[in-house]
Amino acid sequence: MADPFTLSVVQAGLDSAAEEMFEVLRKTAMSPIIYEVLDVGTGITAADGALVSSGAGIPSFVGVLDKSVKAILAKEGGRIEEGDVFVTNDPNFGGVTHLNDVVVAEPVFFEGACVAWVASIAHWGDIGGSTPGSMATDVTGIVAEGLRLPIVRLFSRGERNAAVADIIQTNSRLPDFVTGDLWAQVSAGRRAARLIRGLCARYGAETIRSAIDDAHATGRARALQGLAELPRGTFEVAQPQDDGSTWRAKITIAEDSFTVDLRDAPDQSPGPYNTCRDGALVACQILFKALTDPDRYANAGSFEPLRVLTRPGSLFDPSPEAAHGYYFETRIRLIDMLWRGLAEQGGVDLPAGSFASIFGVVIAGRHPVTGRRYTMVEPQMGGWGATRERPGNDAMFSTNHGDTFNCPIEVAEARYGFEVIGKWLGARHEAAGEHAGGRGVHTRYRLHADAVISAGFSHGVVPVWALPGASEGGLNRLTLARDGETEAQPTFLSKRRIAAGDELEIATARGGNARAG
Repeated sequence: MADPFTLSVVQAGLDSAAEEMFEVLRKTAMSPIIYEVLDVGTGITAADGALVSSGAGIPSFVGVLDKSVKAILAKEGGRIEEGDVFVTNDPNFGGVTHLNDVVVAEPVFFEGACVAWVASIAHWGDIGGSTPGSMATDVTGIVAEGLRLPIVRLFSRGERNAAVADIIQTNSRLPDFVTGDLWAQVSAGRRAARLIRGLCARYGAETIRSAIDDAHATGRARALQGLAELPRGTFEVAQPQDDGSTWRAKITIAEDSFTVDLRDAPDQSPGPYNTCRDGALVACQILFKALTDPDRYANAGSFEPLRVLTRPGSLFDPSPEAAHGYYFETRIRLIDMLWRGLAEQGGVDLPAGSFASIFGVVIAGRHPVTGRRYTMVEPQMGGWGATRERPGNDAMFSTNHGDTFNCPIEVAEARYGFEVIGKWLGARHEAAGEHAGGRGVHTRYRLHADAVISAGFSHGVVPVWALPGASEGGLNRLTLARDGETEAQPTFLSKRRIAAGDELEIATARGGNARAG
């Protein structure tokens, strides 16, 4: 086995490969949701699919990539060859999220053997389906949501499969954008693969494998160290939802394990609000990492003590026909419920509730000057909860959206052709003896041409929760102003037509308060 210094250098090299993959994708993609918002994830896995390192991006996306690679290995097995590149977006075949999020993965060979995989995931603005932006709320099955790619070869032994690329382009309302984003992901993977082969040439493939094993052991040790600081026991958690239901789960914390039991979850939804079992696992991984080792360091070892139990046919383990378009709201509400349960029932030192929503709003239409089709989709920022020591943070992205940014106003106006007429912080809720939750954000758009909108958000009915004894947070809201009248919009909608001159306002909630002291 190589000495610790060499192992550390190789591990840093693998981290750098993931970061460079991220930078190539950011600098070459066509869509603002990728190059400005950074709605992407990049990662390196071992030959068996175990996560090794990740670039910047969305935590819930990074958690997808190892599962995607393992799905490819399960399907293709011994048929994987040097020069292959795979693409998938189907939650039933390693896609994990929804059809807009496309995974591109490539095995890295050295001297005839696979030593690693490089993979990326990115949100594409339109993948077909019944509404522009491919995020309809009135669908009852995944077949209506858009083009499904159930693990297909984009390249076979280095030869491009033109038919797959043509199918993707033909099934999108934004063919130029999806084509550009696809090849940006391919190029990013090739860059990282070249760097990994360079490490192999310098240090040897066996040293690369030893470095990966050592990193996994370190990840596990760090997780167990953090786990030792948590209270032991079984905690029953519950959270009321906007639709009037109450979700329930159990968390059992032992010396060497952290088990989340989701078998009491509601049955799967007839609408696009399901998340696959791997998606539920990703949500629990985000929470587990925040509790045990909140630093950026993460690999397969970091999650080894985690166990997640689900029930087939439930919201968190649905059938293959289930729709997934708004999986992200289900996933973030799951984290919100578990977070609240540990704060209230387990006595874990956590902030009060946040606005807890991606609040994904899609505006799709034609640019009023160029006539070119566009689809704007952007996660929103909102208020985070206070702690007993300090007020909550203002204008933060959700727990699922770590290294992301809002799209600059100048870019949005130039690319989409509408006007951003205001962006401002909402109000705090000050109360005696309490630290106030962080402020949400108001954003107001004025349309200069007809468009279609889709949206989905949580905490539109049930306010953001506070720590015991303190004041609740606010509500997320979406309103449409037309002809002097302002109308509140439902928490989930699609195919809503808006006209030139209409104004759309997104208002995210403030975080929950906490008693000072």
